[in-house]
Amino acid sequence: MIIAETKRLLISEFTIEDAPFFLELTNAPNSIKYIGDKKLKSVEDAEKYLINKTIKSYNDFNFGFYKLELKGEKNRPIGTCGLAKREELDDVDIGFAFLPEYEGKGFGSEASIRIMTLAKETFKLNKLIAITVPYNKNSMKLLEKLGFACEKRIKPFEDDEELLLFAKKL
Repeated sequence: MIIAETKRLLISEFTIEDAPFFLELTNAPNSIKYIGDKKLKSVEDAEKYLINKTIKSYNDFNFGFYKLELKGEKNRPIGTCGLAKREELDDVDIGFAFLPEYEGKGFGSEASIRIMTLAKETFKLNKLIAITVPYNKNSMKLLEKLGFACEKRIKPFEDDEELLLFAKKL
């Protein structure tokens, strides 16, 4: 189901049929380096993840991570952008990831701006946060471009890796 569009992108909910793409995306080098290895090694693993995390988020919170498709080119899926409500964090978190050949082309900014509008207008959120590893300079640059400010360093997850927490009032 398409939930929004931008000039170049269709933004839609993930379905089980997206598992092959989701597997490719989560195993892309920068996804593993900056977001972490989700240990998805098969289409079946990706299907289970989509059901138990992504689709569950749509049902539990009415939002989640969305598939980004390039308009034209048979609507080629190129990445994800969306919102997560994580137990470990007080506020809703925005995030994004792209296949390598679509990184650095402005899609992160384009998708994030549209998702932030949805967060405010549709989901009635008044603040978003974003987390990133301190060595992900491109994500930090994008977050600052989007108006987020770094507030603090945190260690929210069991892996004990220190992350930077950015925040923005909507």
